[in-house]
Amino acid sequence: MTEHLFSYGTLRQEEVQLASFGRLLKGSADALVGWKQEMVEITDASVLARSGKRHHPILVPGDAADRVPGMVFEVTSEELAAADRYEVADYRRVAAKLASGLTAWVYVKA
Repeated sequence: MTEHLFSYGTLRQEEVQLASFGRLLKGSADALVGWKQEMVEITDASVLARSGKRHHPILVPGDAADRVPGMVFEVTSEELAAADRYEVADYRRVAAKLASGLTAWVYVKA
């Protein structure tokens, strides 16, 4: 089954996709409306090794004018589970409607 995953952060990086999914994901540009981006410090060694970044973006509720650009990817349910393992406890996965009208999974602040 194909799932849609919206990424605004490190899941867009080729090295993170290869390490997490074993392939590069196919996607298209989209945006999440009503959310805004902050930063969170990552301390998990495996996530730091994959992303190469200590601070990652994280989403918090915003207002109707807020918009976060990103990519929506087609993933399998197994790849979605791999994304769950990659994301640290600061994040939770929710379903959200994108600017395009598509509903996708997205990681937001827990």
